Amino acid sequence: MPKCRILIPHRKTGNWSFILKTLLGSKHFPRKGGKLVIIIIIITYVGGGVEGEEVAQNTFETLLSPHTFPFPFRLGGHRHGGTMAALSAWFWNERFWLPHNVTWADLADGAPGVEYPKAGHLLAALPLALGMFAVRMLFERFVASQCARRLHINPEVGRRAQPNAVLEKVFTSITKNPDSRHMDGLSKQLDWDVRKVQRWFRQRRNQDKPSAHAKFCESMWRLTFYLCIFTYGFQFLWQTPWMWDTRHCWYGYPYQVLTPAIYRYYMLELAFYLSLMFSQFIDVKRKDFLAMFVHHLATVSLISFSYANNMVRVGTLVMCLHDASDFLLEAGKMANYAKYQPLCDLFFGLFSLTFIVTRLVVFPIWVLNSTMFESWHIVGPFPSWWLFNLLLAVLQLLHVIWSYLIASIAIKAVLRGKASLFEGGQGRAQRRGEQLRGRVGDGPKRHQHDDDACAKSGKRHQRTLRCRQKQTARHADMTSSQPFGDQCEIFNGQVNFMNGSHWITS
Repeated sequence: MPKCRILIPHRKTGNWSFILKTLLGSKHFPRKGGKLVIIIIIITYVGGGVEGEEVAQNTFETLLSPHTFPFPFRLGGHRHGGTMAALSAWFWNERFWLPHNVTWADLADGAPGVEYPKAGHLLAALPLALGMFAVRMLFERFVASQCARRLHINPEVGRRAQPNAVLEKVFTSITKNPDSRHMDGLSKQLDWDVRKVQRWFRQRRNQDKPSAHAKFCESMWRLTFYLCIFTYGFQFLWQTPWMWDTRHCWYGYPYQVLTPAIYRYYMLELAFYLSLMFSQFIDVKRKDFLAMFVHHLATVSLISFSYANNMVRVGTLVMCLHDASDFLLEAGKMANYAKYQPLCDLFFGLFSLTFIVTRLVVFPIWVLNSTMFESWHIVGPFPSWWLFNLLLAVLQLLHVIWSYLIASIAIKAVLRGKASLFEGGQGRAQRRGEQLRGRVGDGPKRHQHDDDACAKSGKRHQRTLRCRQKQTARHADMTSSQPFGDQCEIFNGQVNFMNGSHWITS
């Protein structure tokens, strides 16, 4: 069926009533919701210049000829089909998504066995994400939990706070860390001691903290997936020409056939991150909940964007690079939960090195050089090309920030470990003794009015000195063999010291 065409007049002198009458008189135009479509078209036409006129003209043609609908499936029923078709035509405009002189019809499946990526394929990741979430629940219960128990990481049953409706209401609706004023008021209201109220809030906060057993099971699931998907992706890319010559990512673009291996790779990655978005609301609650949700959303958007405009070859390179360091991160977390500090230090060092090399060296030289320069000479720029490279540039900026933060943590930990090794237990005990002797020397000055009190105070400080020296020496013997003085808990997307004083999102 040929397209019908409306001659749109000039934006200043044209008769818009003629256009509206033509639209409203069309049998394809919806009677409800049509005003929104008209407003969108007028804004595009008036504010878009010459290109806006072309976009408005194409949108009018699509409204009056629904057979030109480029999206692979229809949304809505018969009543709202025209509105959905118009909005979809505006979103999937060929001038934005595809190079010049290429249309969606050109990418329709032609010869038998020849198939190109379509946006409708992405819907297959939704049921796959639900299935992956079910597999994860079974894996954590029957595999990861048993491994945690063998490593003596048992589910911790902490002391629960006694039920109290008043304190529970304050905890859930007002504050989890009340100040002294609130403590005094609650103490008087309940006729409790202030220390008892403080103890209740401390126990109630500890109830919400996840156990090491739950975090170990979650990390083991992620380690299993990251290691398997990285192995699959690397094995697949090893046999492709664009891994060895990235110019093959753009030869023949966008007429690049979708292979089953690429389809499986994309669907597994997309389903996994969709399942993380679903499960984040029931997973271990962490401080970076919002940051990680935005991270998962951005990842899903980038995967979907590269698949929709058939940039899947370079997309496979990006996904494989990012998976190269993720399983090392999860391995370090598992070692930390199992209290294997030397192994945790080893995995953290390997993760830091791999992250910096892949994100700051390989990614810009291998991927960004191809997407920005090689594609410019082979294909040429078009609107979605600019957006894709802008997103990759922002991603590279985040890589620089994260690498700096990770490197600073690693360097501080190494320097702190070297100081502990060279100083030894005796040196630190001696320094601590000097500090305590200084306090003892200051005692008589503070108590010159009573010689007996000074003598007693000096003896008491001497006993404290000997006890502190013994404790410091024992602590030095325990920690001198650990290059990372403070245990660090490495989260998915953040590195957090156990004392909670320093944390970064990465």
